[in-house]
Parts: sequence; C-alpha cells; structure tokens
Amino acid sequence: MSKLMTAEEAVKLIKDGDAIGIGGFIGMGHPQELSIAIENSFKETGHPRDLTVMFSAGVGDGTDKLGVNHLGHEGLLKRIIAGHWGLIPTFQRLVFENKVEGYNLPLGTISLMFREIAGHRPGVITKIGLKTFVDPRLEGAKMNERTRQAEDLVELIEMDGEEWLRYKSFPLNVALLRGTYADESGNVVMDQEAATLDSLSIAQAVKNSGGKVIVQVKNVVENGTLKAKDVKIPGIYVDAIVIGKPENHWQTYAGEYNPALSGEVRVPADSIDPMPLNARKVVCRRAAMELDPSAVINLGIGMPEGIANVANEEGLPGLKMTVEAGGIGGVPMSGTAFGSCTNPEAIIDQPYQFDFYDGGGLDQAFLGLAECDKFGNINVSRFGPKIAGCGGFINITQTAPVVVYCGTFTAKGLKENIGNGKLEIVEEGKIKKFIQEVEQITFAAEYAAEIGQKVLYVTERAVFELRNGVFTLTEIAPGVDLEKDVLGQMEFRPAIAEDLKLMDARLFTDEIMGLKA
Repeated sequence: MSKLMTAEEAVKLIKDGDAIGIGGFIGMGHPQELSIAIENSFKETGHPRDLTVMFSAGVGDGTDKLGVNHLGHEGLLKRIIAGHWGLIPTFQRLVFENKVEGYNLPLGTISLMFREIAGHRPGVITKIGLKTFVDPRLEGAKMNERTRQAEDLVELIEMDGEEWLRYKSFPLNVALLRGTYADESGNVVMDQEAATLDSLSIAQAVKNSGGKVIVQVKNVVENGTLKAKDVKIPGIYVDAIVIGKPENHWQTYAGEYNPALSGEVRVPADSIDPMPLNARKVVCRRAAMELDPSAVINLGIGMPEGIANVANEEGLPGLKMTVEAGGIGGVPMSGTAFGSCTNPEAIIDQPYQFDFYDGGGLDQAFLGLAECDKFGNINVSRFGPKIAGCGGFINITQTAPVVVYCGTFTAKGLKENIGNGKLEIVEEGKIKKFIQEVEQITFAAEYAAEIGQKVLYVTERAVFELRNGVFTLTEIAPGVDLEKDVLGQMEFRPAIAEDLKLMDARLFTDEIMGLKA
C-alpha cells in the first residue's frame, strides 16, 4: 500500500514554511503520533521550521506533553491561528514572549474558513466578532506586538448598509488528521472517534490547495471492508496513512475508549455521579432554573459543564443539549473529555454545527464568567500572560437569544459554607471578577443590547441581568450581606433592581431541587 507510511516518513512531506491545518478538539481527533514526530524531527534536524498552523479548537491538556504542545518551539512555528489556547501553554509562551505571530479567531469561524479555502472563496463573511477584540477597530484578533506588524486576517466591510467582518482565506499545504480505520485506498472511517470535527473540511481545503493530507489511524483494513456511508474522509483526498501507537490514539485525554461517547452503545443515566454541594453546584443549579425544556441549548467549557450534571441529577427529561464539536443530545462531558457527549443522539461535522449556531439555531447558551465590567462586557479570552482564547464563545454568545454567564463571584482562595438554605462567606477570594474595565472584550454588551438578547450573570451569591442595556443586580443569596459580600467585592456599583429578591433557598441544600416538577 503506497499510502501507508511511518510517522517519520510522513513528516518528510512537510516543507519549511508550510501552512498546516490540524484536526482535534482537546484530545478528540488529534493525531498525537504526528505531533510527536514533527517535534522529534525539528529537534534532530531543525526541520520542518517556520510553519503556520491553523486549528479551530484547543488541542492539548494544559501541560506541555499532549496535543499541539509538541509543536511549541521557537523556530518550528512562525504563525499560529487558533480558536482556543487555554490548554496549550507552549503556544501561549511563544506568543507572550513575542516569538511568533498569534491570531485568535472564533472557533466556529475557523471551522467555516476551512470550507471557504476548499471552495477557493475569499473568506468567511459574518457578523460574528463585531465589537469584540476580533473587530479590527479594537484588536483585529492580533495577540502580540509582532502580530500587529503582520498582515490583517480580519477586515471590516459594509454590505447593504450593514457592517460585516471578512475573515480572509489563504492556501493550506498540509493536513494532519485522525480517524479510526483506513482501507488500502486511504478511505477513512471515524467509528470510534467521539466527534468528526472539521476533518473533512480540512482535508478538502488542503487537497484543493495542492497540498498533502496525512491521516493517523488505529489500523489499515482491506479494500471493500468499509461501508461507503461510513467513510468520513474519502481516499481521493488522502496522501499518507500512519498507524498510531495505542498510547497516542486515545479517544479523549480522559480515557482510551468509551463506546458511549461515539454513539456505539448507551449507558444508564444514573451511572453519572452527581456533583457535591459546593459553589459550582449552586451556580449550575441557579443556571439550570433558566433551562427551557423545549429549547436547543449549548453548554460552554468550564463552570457551565456542570449544568448537564445538575439536569441529569434532577431527572430533567428530553433536554436538547448540544456541544460545538458536533454532538447533539445526551449528556455533555467535562474536563479533558469536553466536546464529547455520553449517549449522543447525533454527531455532525463541526462546521455544520456552527452553521446552525451562527444562523440563530440555538435558543439558550450557558457560558463561563471570568471577568465582567460595569457595562456587562465579558472577558474569558486573555488575562496577562495567560491566553485562554475565545473558542466558540463569540459564535455562541452573539447569536443565542438567551445567554447565561456562570461563575463564582470572586476567585483564588474563596471559601464558603453552603447548607440549610443559605450561603456564608468564610474567606473571600483574592481576585475580583467584577471590575471597571475588562482586559479584552470577548462579549460586547453593547452589541447584545442592540440585538435584544436576554443576558444573565449567575454567581453563587448574586444574579445580575442586562436590563435595557444596564447591568443590574436582581438577586442575592440568603445569608450574605448586600454591602459587604456583594457590592463591597465589586470595583463598580451596579444598578439595583427595585424588585431585588433572594435566590431560591433550595439552591443551598443537599436535596435535589425538584426542577423536574
């Protein structure tokens, strides 16, 4: 089989200065074997070097050991274009130290860009990113001084009297992808993958750019073995197949293989352990009170992941949960398995999920709350040297009619007693989240007010709402002092609703809340 190669042979297809499209979502779908081989080649020979890498979701586990962290070497990379950065510390350091060009574009928009590149179209034209840090009137998605001297990948345009952003297309030379099995002709199936992601779009983009498509698989089977409808990457796109070692081909970074994530089996819902009673559970419970049983819902990474756990514990039936990686239905997973779902009803390609999201298909979105200012703007993407990236946050929060932000009121060292229907602050967190001005605008309250979104900000001790464009306190927890524990821990004084009320006491008890009823 001429397409079957070792990882070392496949890496030789990569030339200095190439632009590479990389598959993966945290640990799902990432060709770990190839990342390691590129790193080893660079350390041994100094090549390949000066690469541009482009990927939509963050591909790593927060350490230097997994995912594209292997590529985080000065000289190996020239330019990084990515959606989420929080799990890729080696890339963060290169950007912070001004050693590479770094662009942070919305995750969904990058996914869609692969399709535009494949079709030789001029880019993605969308309203996603307007009035956020991606907007060229603010930062233009550029992450350091070196990038500010480089070309613009985002431009503001006007069509039919309206403002739009154009994310520019450019050719890609190499694709690094992963599947489950390939046949001798290079046809690839993804049966045991937890998501299909943007793999097909990346392969098409690279093939139509005249480049090389490299796919890591578990094994190779005979021609005629694979069902035509199961093939996710046709062999006509594929130039090289690499068989990955088992330790470099885990389904997610949380586990080697779970058939309930790839839709091959279903497991009982009561096999998922409930959360302990803590501040996170209080926040997720209060957010869950906003769930509409008829709504199509997205849960973001971090704190909001727990809402699925609360909904499962409460026995809420038939909730239409979705995750940006392409999963629909089931229970979204958390941690390094985020992006996958237990018992999914369907798994679609990531670009199609974002077509649905960007077009207004979501009814409700629950996202993390890291930093909020007096206007209600949210920053989840950058905190000094720590670059989290926007991920799918901007796509989701600019299009869902109801957006609920979830997070603790303060951070770093916060200790609380929770029980008997009330909350007691034992030790205040050292970091205030409600500040005068956010470092970076990932969510623009001005844009939300213009399009009439309902926006809530839920914490364990207070709830705020964007009312007629004004950031307004609407609820406080039983047991806390308004001046000392809420207003005293903010750098600004919000508007206070005339109908200010106590949060539901059931939030602060061990028993289930009875949300099903």
